[in-house]
Amino acid sequence: MTAFVVAAHYLRETFRNTFVIVFGVVQPALYLVLFGPVFTGSGVGTWDVLVPGLLMQLALLTCGLTGFNIVFDHRFGVLERLRVTPASRFALLVGRVMKDAVLLLVQAVVLLVLAVAFGLRASVPGMAAGLALVIVMSLGLAALSYAAALTLGDELFPPVAGTAVVPLLLLSGALLPMEGAPAWLDAASQATPFRHVVDALRSLFAGSAAGVGQAVLGVALFLAVALPLATRVFGRENA
Repeated sequence: MTAFVVAAHYLRETFRNTFVIVFGVVQPALYLVLFGPVFTGSGVGTWDVLVPGLLMQLALLTCGLTGFNIVFDHRFGVLERLRVTPASRFALLVGRVMKDAVLLLVQAVVLLVLAVAFGLRASVPGMAAGLALVIVMSLGLAALSYAAALTLGDELFPPVAGTAVVPLLLLSGALLPMEGAPAWLDAASQATPFRHVVDALRSLFAGSAAGVGQAVLGVALFLAVALPLATRVFGRENA
């Protein structure tokens, strides 16, 4: 059983319930609808500043919290049944991560369509490149979420993950600019790949490539750490 087969299985389950897709995009869409006109109309910022931040928010909510799926699978004995399948532990992990990336892609496209309707005027190549960067980053994010869920367990993962998402979102600069932050806070922000991805997205949406190389390097390092770590944890917990 390959990772693609595993991903297809989980995607069929996911797309049977359109509520999952809609619910994931609701919060960023509400920011777009309720906060966007104020943000852009008051001169605070523009759509190509706001929308990249909302894409990061969507990624953190969709993939950063996807470990909840493992929590439910563990409670209902799904992980126990997977142990006797011929699928490798790596395929089981990568298949889940691929499913999350596809789900995020669908939700992100919906968000971008709404943003264009509200006034976003980014180029199609710029939006496509930005989407690609977010999706690749989400692979590592989802993998770490699964690893954290397996390590922390059913009781600890929900509060820890729910608490961690907010500071990560703020440190990314998605909602508030970090340039004017205290030096220590700006340094903490720069230490995360999410800050570099948000900066690169804003450049791409504005028609520039500034910071894209740095973001690609940051995402590559993030994946180099996240995927092997998650594979090791997933293999140990499902041995």
